[in-house]
Formats: sequence, structure tokens, C-alpha cells
Amino acid sequence: MGRGGQPKDRTDGPERKCIATGEVRPASGLIRFVVGPEGQIAPDIAGKLPGRGIWVSADPAALSKAAQKGLFARAARQAVKVPEDLPALVEQQLAERVVNLISLARKGGHAVSGYEKVKDWLAKDEAEILIQASDGSERGKSKLSTPYGGSFIGWLTAEELGRAFGRQTAVHAALHAGGLAQRVVEEAARLKGLRVSNGEKTRRKGSRS
Repeated sequence: MGRGGQPKDRTDGPERKCIATGEVRPASGLIRFVVGPEGQIAPDIAGKLPGRGIWVSADPAALSKAAQKGLFARAARQAVKVPEDLPALVEQQLAERVVNLISLARKGGHAVSGYEKVKDWLAKDEAEILIQASDGSERGKSKLSTPYGGSFIGWLTAEELGRAFGRQTAVHAALHAGGLAQRVVEEAARLKGLRVSNGEKTRRKGSRS
């Protein structure tokens, strides 16, 4: 995996069809939705809610199309209630999931934050994933490099990354290989689909998730 942070294509993983684009893709790159007991469409970020899954690509345009064109109702074969500003809701929940996973890794001793600690892990080849806040100083971030063969995550804000470490803000973080590392990379890749388009941030810089 490279600096883009995208996991390698999985040929053995489950695939699902996006109701907005019609494309069949690995489920790891889509968002699962279910219909709640009162007919409301609910994002199933963790993939654990009961019910028949409805899948949409992790992309603002696809989510907006599905919501505005009645595609959820068509897929569910019933009238449904779609939350307002669905892309923002999904982005918020995905960001929170990534933050929580990093926090769990930190509590298990598999993640550190702070420039010097991250630099030390990188020098000792102890880091598999480099994480840097999207709104951090570009000059400061340029002094650290993604570990060879590792992954880069750069679309959490400093406030979001800070919450994962029980701090007000954080700009630099690193994760060991193994444990929750792969899950962090996969969920962050879905978040990237909602926040980054052609290399540019799609939502306002520093927005709270």
C-alpha cells in the first residue's frame, strides 16, 4: 500500500453492486445501508446491523444521487425516509469510526502521536502507517515519510486525530503493523472517498466531524 492509503485490490473479498453507479466493487469500498423499523435509511458503517443491505459507493456524488433520485426506495421496494445531507452524515460516522479504531490501537500500545515519537518509530522501522492531520503544517509534515511498503492517512483533521489520543489536537501519528492496522487503513480509505476528490479536500478545511 502506498501514500494514497488505499488497500490493495481484493480479489477474494465480497463484492457488492452500488445502487447509484451500477458498478460491482469490493464491499470494502462501499457503504452499507439498512432500512430501520420505521422505514428510515440508516448507514451501517460497522456492517453489523440486521436486515438486507443496500450498497452505495463511498463517494459524495453517489450518495447524493441515491438520496435524491429515490434509489433507496427502489432498492428496498418500499417507501423510505432518507436523512438530510446524507453524504455529511456518512462522513461524520466514518470519521468517528476511524478515530475510535486509532484510539483502540493506542490503548493497546500499537499507536503513538507527536512528532518525536513518530520520527523514532519510523527510524526504527516500527511504524506501518503514518497519519498526518489534513490541516497541519505542510512544512512540518514534509519532514516525515511514509514507511516503505506502508500506508499514509492524511484526511483526518488535527482535532479528530487529537481525540484518538485524548488530546486537543494532534498532527502526527503512527501505527504498528498487525492488530487494528488493516481495519484503520480500510476505513480511512472509505473516508478518503468522501473527503478527497482529485487530490483536493471536498469539505471545508478543519471542519468538525
